[in-house]
Amino acid sequence: MLEINLQGHTVVITGGTQGLGRATAELFSQAGAFVAVNYPPGMPEDVQERAAELRSRLGERGVVGEADVRSREQMTQFLTEVRERSGAVHFLVNNAAILRDRTLKKMSDEDWDSVVETNLSAVYRVTQTALPFLEDGGRIVNMASISGVLGFFGQSNYAAAKAGVIGLTRVLSRELAGRRINVNAVAPGVVLTEMGKSIPESAREQMLNQIPLQRFGEPSEIAAVILFLCSPMSSYVTGQTLHVNGGWWG
Repeated sequence: MLEINLQGHTVVITGGTQGLGRATAELFSQAGAFVAVNYPPGMPEDVQERAAELRSRLGERGVVGEADVRSREQMTQFLTEVRERSGAVHFLVNNAAILRDRTLKKMSDEDWDSVVETNLSAVYRVTQTALPFLEDGGRIVNMASISGVLGFFGQSNYAAAKAGVIGLTRVLSRELAGRRINVNAVAPGVVLTEMGKSIPESAREQMLNQIPLQRFGEPSEIAAVILFLCSPMSSYVTGQTLHVNGGWWG
């Protein structure tokens, strides 16, 4: 059986203490990579506990630290620490995201701005900040969403941000091709993470009826696609959005 071996490589995963980010961090660690994960400062105790547990699990083969993806200064400090610990940065996974679901009629400017700032503007900002640290021939994987394609009710802010991520991915794939940095996006369907489980049960039942595979995704299934995109097997894949949604197309 062919296995992906990423020993000697370093991945930076934003917002990786839970959900898809956590699953990705654990899978990359299993593949032998040095794993760096950030999370926002000032988070509640449960987030701090998850971060401490992941830090303990990664040991000397990882970094788990506070850094706000909206802050160039904090991300520069975080990336500097990662490079000092690991020697280089090869992969960037822009995973950090938040939800503030409201219908447009009820949405506040803060609901809109906070989601677009974290889910789209921070992807631009983190990527731009990371470019001097990223090795030529590296990979960038941006987390999009099925919502950015289908546009779910009550998610104008989230859908707009994730659609923007898809567009940004296409542009970056062209701009960074000269450095042989492949840039792709992954657009998951509904996945049973903390975020996915927050969807009301009635809404989840309606969603399930539209998925040909008749089940929701598992975090490990999304992480496996991200691992593929950072492996030598995806060397001719760039500017793409891989839809991992069980066949759900509306």
